[in-house]
Amino acid sequence: MTTNSKINVGVFGASGYTGFETISLLRRHPSTNLVFATSESTAGGSLSDIYPVPWDIPLIAAADAPLSKVDVVFCCLPHGASMPAVIAARAAGVRVIDLSADFRLTQADIYQKWYGVAHESPALLDSAVYGLPELFRAQIAETDLLANPGCYPTSVLLALAPLLQAGLLDTTAPIIADSKSGVSGAGRKPSLKTHFVEANENLSPYNIGRSHRHVAEMAQVIDALGGDSERLIFSPHLVPINRGMLSTIYVTLAEDTAAAAIHGLYTEMYGREPLLHILPLGQLATMAHTQHTNRCAISVTSVSPRQLILCSSIDNLGKGAAGQAVQNFNVMFGLAETDGIQ
Repeated sequence: MTTNSKINVGVFGASGYTGFETISLLRRHPSTNLVFATSESTAGGSLSDIYPVPWDIPLIAAADAPLSKVDVVFCCLPHGASMPAVIAARAAGVRVIDLSADFRLTQADIYQKWYGVAHESPALLDSAVYGLPELFRAQIAETDLLANPGCYPTSVLLALAPLLQAGLLDTTAPIIADSKSGVSGAGRKPSLKTHFVEANENLSPYNIGRSHRHVAEMAQVIDALGGDSERLIFSPHLVPINRGMLSTIYVTLAEDTAAAAIHGLYTEMYGREPLLHILPLGQLATMAHTQHTNRCAISVTSVSPRQLILCSSIDNLGKGAAGQAVQNFNVMFGLAETDGIQ
């Protein structure tokens, strides 16, 4: 089902920030042909009606999406709203990359606990693959249902993974993740906390401790990599910038370990990754390292022989959402992993 050797794609939820970012990336991708884009609020209009772009991309209602004409869909809808689109696409034999939280958790009861709605298709949870390419590339290549990770979990899990897989963390000590996100991470729908007067010249913690929904997602992967997710303390913050994310993570090692050895562990695991950069010892990751890219930059700082501070930088709309979705698309279809996002 290709057009001129291109892969036919559709995008659900084109009017949101992640939907718009996804379309922006797909337009410059060498192997994609955009067949449809949906928006319930502006169906019948054009993407240029709601964004200042010269692209005359018509917007249709999700019910009118021609699933028989596409190979894959990107679902850029809020949690809960994404489930019907995913279910319909899979029933039509179309591969799915879902950017919502609807298929990230493996258990329906845990999903309902954190998101407050019953899962409409628990059977599909078994077939979904969590889309962190640096950790689960082989599984991503084989899946028909890709659960694109959340932005906060991406920044935290990529930083923790080498230590978790090597079993180097003290399992009696807390893992403290202090994360800061640009306002676009809250989505395009306005709210009081994203109101200009509330967000500008302010720094706001929210859902701190273990109350943010992304805790469940992080916990699932931490446990799968051999860690103890009960030790996770997560404190997200909203910062008055458009886009960007920085997670500062405090961990304790089980044994005294030299900083050079820890840095070597990270470079060994990630050194050949095209979109992940381990900074030299002494340098610190900042938001500026990754804004408007699909890269992740990580720095490792030794406080003492057993205490580390990890800084992990991503763009919340890039590696935290649309960029990572396109990276996963590339893996799923056997393309160069950096196509469209380098």
